[in-house]
Amino acid sequence: MAEAVETPETPDSPQAYAPRNHADDAVRDYLASLLITIIIAVFGTAFIVQAFQIPSPSMAPTLLVGDHLLVNKFIFGGRGAWYDRLLPYRTIRRGDVIVFKYPYDDHPYYVKRVIAVPGDRVHIADQRVYVNDTLLVESYAVHDLSSADPYMFDFPPQDLRLIAAEIRPEWMNTLRHDVHHGEVVVPANDYFVMGDNRDHSSDSRYWGFVPRDAIAGRPLLIYWSIDETNAAVNSDSRSANFLHALENAAKTLLYLPTETRWARMFREVH
Repeated sequence: MAEAVETPETPDSPQAYAPRNHADDAVRDYLASLLITIIIAVFGTAFIVQAFQIPSPSMAPTLLVGDHLLVNKFIFGGRGAWYDRLLPYRTIRRGDVIVFKYPYDDHPYYVKRVIAVPGDRVHIADQRVYVNDTLLVESYAVHDLSSADPYMFDFPPQDLRLIAAEIRPEWMNTLRHDVHHGEVVVPANDYFVMGDNRDHSSDSRYWGFVPRDAIAGRPLLIYWSIDETNAAVNSDSRSANFLHALENAAKTLLYLPTETRWARMFREVH
């Protein structure tokens, strides 16, 4: 009895080609691309780059209210592991502008400039900042003689009993331990920071050191900047009246081109 032999399918066979649903393929490809994009975006914002907005003038003129920043969260990522030398990490340096979580209250994000790193000795006299007995040359710093900050003339105060009420109690207690021979000594894993707008900045003079773990990253550039002093741009779109909120939103869009600071777009932060 002859054995049955399986004949291969030929192009003419109805089973040779299964009909494909191109619509399903397109949807599947779209969903796959969307998923990959979301994963990359989540990974990027979690580990590499994040957007921040400047809410106060404490870093003016380097950073202005209404500046929107892209912050490199990766650059200071090293924690001393053996593989750190293989990655483009670097240590935090004096003069770096950093974004960090404020040590108290609800931990909002602040932007300041690093003045001193762990082990440094800091004192301020006559609007000049000294680190390790060396005068800092600070082309970025500005002063307002009409409302001069007393801690730009004498910090730390020679008599700690004269500390102003603006200083946080926690910082006052720390100063009693970290001031030696008229200088503040920055502890390990902490940083002393100040705003470039020296007479209008709440910074380490008033609330203390920034812990290393609180530092989120370093601003890369200003990707957008808008003058929020304009009443139309700065109007409250959360009005209970829907028509009023809609009107405010329309005004914002209308004034957006004229109130955008185009000259600050894509400017690097130094």
